[in-house]
Amino acid sequence: MRGACLKALPALGILCWAAATPAQAHPHVWIEMHSGIVFNDRGLITAVNISWTFDDSYAQMALDGLDKNGDGVYDPSELEPLTRENLDSLKDYGYFTHVRYNSKPQAMGAPVDAGQIYSENRLQLHFQLPLATPLDPTKGEFVLKTYDPEFFIAFDYDKDEPVSVIGNMPKTCGPVVKPVPTDAQIEQTRAMLATKGADWQPSEEEEFGSLFAQPVTIQCKA
Repeated sequence: MRGACLKALPALGILCWAAATPAQAHPHVWIEMHSGIVFNDRGLITAVNISWTFDDSYAQMALDGLDKNGDGVYDPSELEPLTRENLDSLKDYGYFTHVRYNSKPQAMGAPVDAGQIYSENRLQLHFQLPLATPLDPTKGEFVLKTYDPEFFIAFDYDKDEPVSVIGNMPKTCGPVVKPVPTDAQIEQTRAMLATKGADWQPSEEEEFGSLFAQPVTIQCKA
């Protein structure tokens, strides 16, 4: 795996590191996430709602200097520049959001309805990514994965409410959050990566970060 400079999230500045091998890569930022699958009136998937809650270390660095009036509260106007910077930077990484339909990558539009809040000592970013083409879950396999290809940022689903459905989902369908890879599977992956050369890169279907990602599908009964 090549050394890299990743502007993962702008408040951290330019984050540079050199990973000698894929097996040595590990996350530096942790995000608890919630995904919403958006359906239109015809039962087609049209967008994905994203909600990320950042770990405390990142949040404190991101918020440094943003409380302009010194009142101890981060209001929307103070957080807006951080939201804009984050989304501008994330654009180069596809917002770490990967949708496939019948195994084919799906194009997504620019984020909408974006915002950021800081409440109960937690910093949360939310936005919606519209799909370029609405997808029919009854006619093909919809798979959503959220991951950083370099595994610099780790994404884990909220344990209480990982996924929600918005809109008119077909009655025969339902969201399924597939299990997190087991420790044994992760160790098997790490062992495989340890055999690769320093410049090895996974295929498009199996990017490094995707090896540790938790898929969400919409499964429909015939």
